[in-house]
Amino acid sequence: MSESHRAILLRLAAERGEKGFSRLVGEAIDAYLAALGPDQDRLGATRLRGAFSEDDARELESRARGLRESWR
Repeated sequence: MSESHRAILLRLAAERGEKGFSRLVGEAIDAYLAALGPDQDRLGATRLRGAFSEDDARELESRARGLRESWR
């Protein structure tokens, strides 16, 4: 993410009374995915099937959980 994107997101979040911009990013992702439509969501998920081994998937999930907790 560029510094200008970050600055704009922080300003927008502050205008909404929010500390961080994660909610704004989530809304943007939701809007983007909605514009793609449900068929694209399924197609993308289908392409990823089998991309990770079970062990790799568990490790990725564990690391993501740790990162999420450190953001709070």
